[in-house]
Amino acid sequence: MRAIVLHAPGDYRLEDRPKPQAAAGEVLLRVASVGVCGSDLPRMLVKGAHKMPLITGHEFSGRVAELGAGVTGWSEGELVAVAPLLPCYQCSQCKTGNFSRCRDYDYFGSRRDGAYAEFVAAPAGNLMKVPQHADPRAIAMVDPASIALHAIWKGGGIDIGKVGAVVGCGPIGLFVIQWMRLMGATEIIAVDVSEEKLDLAREAGATIRLLPQDLDHNKARADLVIEAVGLEATINNAVALAAPGGHVALIGIPVPDVTLRNATYQTLLRQEISIHGSWNSFGAPFPGPQWSETIAALADGRLKWEFLISHDLDLAELPDIFDRFHTRNIVFSKVLFRP
Repeated sequence: MRAIVLHAPGDYRLEDRPKPQAAAGEVLLRVASVGVCGSDLPRMLVKGAHKMPLITGHEFSGRVAELGAGVTGWSEGELVAVAPLLPCYQCSQCKTGNFSRCRDYDYFGSRRDGAYAEFVAAPAGNLMKVPQHADPRAIAMVDPASIALHAIWKGGGIDIGKVGAVVGCGPIGLFVIQWMRLMGATEIIAVDVSEEKLDLAREAGATIRLLPQDLDHNKARADLVIEAVGLEATINNAVALAAPGGHVALIGIPVPDVTLRNATYQTLLRQEISIHGSWNSFGAPFPGPQWSETIAALADGRLKWEFLISHDLDLAELPDIFDRFHTRNIVFSKVLFRP
């Protein structure tokens, strides 16, 4: 099969690899669509994976190709969503249903071979039923849309009449805006360095759109702010956007160290702002209501997804696209590949 193999940071190659086999309890999937996650950029360009060489990619949909021994309830050709986390089910966090905090997990595309490939073998417990009329590209976005919902819930949620905000209008940020709109937020503030991404934020439902340089003149404050970039500046800006007694949920993953400015720290103290970490997208029963609610909302049209797609390409084009990510010679939103 064709696969993208990461050998070292910056060294990713399209190669022929043996097609995996479905072991007992597993399902062999033909990958239908696979997306680039923001975490793939530092993994493939800067930090590397936990082990290499490795087939990367973890945001994907697939169709059932073969059933391993003991697997029932799935049909050949059936479209499925696939949770990328493989929890241990044994640690204290798994036993309390906090699978995102599993102490001994495996993960497609960072710890085991992932979905930048024609086929993936996955435990049957990682598959989720989806309406068969759904577009495979939409189902490949269940993971980022679920991460957005998980972050909102970790931050305490948002109700009718409240003000929400998101710093960073990549795909996860755009799903945050849509979830906040569906939950009844009266105003939704979107912040990004890109005018193009702020245009997408308007389509997602943001009512106030700001470049970072506009923040000093902005008087609006949010009851819940989701930070979806992971840079020192954006984390400080997220706290500054919070209303007195407000909540900030952090989902952006920093690469360098992050420093909170003194003014930020003073705001945390004096305005009694609460900061929440949010990791992944999983709940109980695994993979959780984050996933089932997202699948339903993508399938019935409540969550829009097609406007997020900037690139939908053959897998062979992935090395060139990642080279362009590295040189910043590309404007993009959601990038998808067809293995």
